[in-house]
Amino acid sequence: MGNDMTSEEHGAEESLKRKANEIAPDAAADDLTSTTLAADDFDDKGSQSKRSKLDNDEEVVTTEEVTERPVELNENDAVVTLEAHALPTQNETAVNEADASHADVTLAEEATTESFPSPSVEEPLVDDVNCNEYDKLRWAIVNNDGEQESMIKLIGLKSLFSKQLPKMPRPYIARLVLDRRHTSLAILSDNPEVKDSDDEIIGGICYRAFPEMRFAEIVFCAVSANHQVKGYGTKLMNLFKYKAAQTGIEYFITYADNYAIGYFKKQGFTKTITMPKGRYTGLIKEYDGGTPMECYIHPSINFTRINEMLDAQRDFILQHVNRHAKSRTVYEPLPKDFAPNVEGVSRANLVAAQAFVIPGIQEAGWTMSDLVEATGVVGKDTDRQKGAQRSDLLSIVRKVQEQQFAWPFREPVDIIAIPDYAEIIKEPMDLSTIEKRIRQDNYYKSKTMLLADLLLIAKNCKTYNDEASAYWQCAVSLEKFLGTVFADTPGINL
Repeated sequence: MGNDMTSEEHGAEESLKRKANEIAPDAAADDLTSTTLAADDFDDKGSQSKRSKLDNDEEVVTTEEVTERPVELNENDAVVTLEAHALPTQNETAVNEADASHADVTLAEEATTESFPSPSVEEPLVDDVNCNEYDKLRWAIVNNDGEQESMIKLIGLKSLFSKQLPKMPRPYIARLVLDRRHTSLAILSDNPEVKDSDDEIIGGICYRAFPEMRFAEIVFCAVSANHQVKGYGTKLMNLFKYKAAQTGIEYFITYADNYAIGYFKKQGFTKTITMPKGRYTGLIKEYDGGTPMECYIHPSINFTRINEMLDAQRDFILQHVNRHAKSRTVYEPLPKDFAPNVEGVSRANLVAAQAFVIPGIQEAGWTMSDLVEATGVVGKDTDRQKGAQRSDLLSIVRKVQEQQFAWPFREPVDIIAIPDYAEIIKEPMDLSTIEKRIRQDNYYKSKTMLLADLLLIAKNCKTYNDEASAYWQCAVSLEKFLGTVFADTPGINL
């Protein structure tokens, strides 16, 4: 195909390269040649060739062979800079696209790879609801459709990802951004002076959609350094969710390292993968050091109106609370000679008794015992006792967590990975749940209650696992250790 180009086609290609060089002056000519996919790299059906040659005849692997990558985040508030630094190793083979016997792979390869509409650059956000901050954003959904305007945006995105993700090889970024199976969403600056330049791109997400499987894989996500700490990371993700919900996408999936996890959690991602495994197996790979994260896209939520929705919900709740609350009732001021009758009241309860007779106290729901606990010596003593007991129980849990045999009991059992566990064990328990109950709920009123849950951990382990397994031995060690910890506790015999 490359040898059969007419002079006009050759001239158009050279013009496009010159335009790309003007947009990304920092890239060397050989780098641009090595990272820009020419029309020759695709056949008449738009599919990318297996391999492409650089100007220096160095052979490189194309995106059909390298399509999976974990991501790294430089988290700062809602600012996001992701980096796919863990590239596939040599012994990791790519998905064989010729293997059409696999139903999931066949569906994904035969279907149109873009679930979002054909890109229209600077497409406005249309919504009949009152204008909000998202309506003022300039943005575009672009892919490699061969149009000059799309290529300008893609080269700008390539430059942004290269600057914000310095550990990523530039050819790798370019191959994914310019791959026709991938699409990018970009937020654009409204400054006319930077139009059609790299500075026009404020932030962007590069993704690959699998419409037949109803999910999209996020590849790169970054915000320009000049526009960080301004909330563009959250706006970018919410806008992406908004467009995905319109096109039937149900899930986002990505691989994140430790720096990226915090950002994704803020954007509604979770480490628990609920999407059926058959929908993404064979399409993306797993990597050591990368944490798979997923986000469910609710089809009825307009993610560009989240703040308005929360405000409306809060106002609705407050209106109903105010209908029944008596805290806003205004009473007449107390007379100057107000002297409550507190005859026969002990000194410790004197303040509570004086407050109890003030008009409005009883109407607001206060009882004498509430006032005594809040104002009297008894209340202070009770708080001190609860604090001491909480510290005592936490110290016991920490001792258990520090033991070598406690590793299976520190976190809840993953019922996604072990689906039959919930059918066999009706009362699951683990050390992290116990610690949460102690810190937040004051659930345990005594050491006896704590011991019951600790023994429940060992019982569940023995019920589910075979006696010859290492888990069973850990449960036995836990029971023995609890016997020594609670040996001097009155009323407990193990």
